Amino acid sequence: MRILIVEDDDRIADFLVRALHTEGHQSTRLASGEDAVSVIQNGDFEFILLDLMLPGISGLDVCQELRIRKIEIPIIMLTAMDSIEDIVHGLRMGADDYMTKPFDIDELLVRIETVCRRQRDPAGLSPVITIADVAMNTESKTVTVAGTDISLTAKELCILELLMSNPEKLFSRERILNNVWGANVDPLTNVVDVYIGRLRKKLGKDKTLFIETVRGMGYRIGSQNLS
Repeated sequence: MRILIVEDDDRIADFLVRALHTEGHQSTRLASGEDAVSVIQNGDFEFILLDLMLPGISGLDVCQELRIRKIEIPIIMLTAMDSIEDIVHGLRMGADDYMTKPFDIDELLVRIETVCRRQRDPAGLSPVITIADVAMNTESKTVTVAGTDISLTAKELCILELLMSNPEKLFSRERILNNVWGANVDPLTNVVDVYIGRLRKKLGKDKTLFIETVRGMGYRIGSQNLS
């Protein structure tokens, strides 16, 4: 995905460029709001990471100007301002999501994926993710396999939702650990492998959806019904 980073802090911008590149994204960095408005109109970007406090035109003004011009590229706003009023104001100006600094890169990547998924399903509407014969309701936190309810723990639900929300995307053990257990867990623990094993048992042996192990790299959802 082609992502525009509008951030005047060199350290944060470099960190984002490296992290996005690792995930296979192409990124362009700009440091001012004026440049952003000009480049976005003529560029071919699929996503924008937009700092709130920019020199000259603020991130809020950039966001509002883009929406006035009917430019609907998804935007996540990044800022150290974390009051409810700031968040609400940013969303009202047209941002799709809002993250406060400092932020965890794994959470940011998941937020990007979530915003993109909402855009693909603009009604946004269905909380149910269905792959093959497995259906998960992300609001009620229920899962069925071939129409039969199965009981999952909170952690099992979080792992399954992460994988099902991004079919065929590979997640490292470290990324699953950070997203489900948080950044303070010992990275050498085998807890992810244990929970993946439990999930596989609960999903059942005769299934069209499966959790695939990519040796030395991590896990992903696979299905005989995925194109």
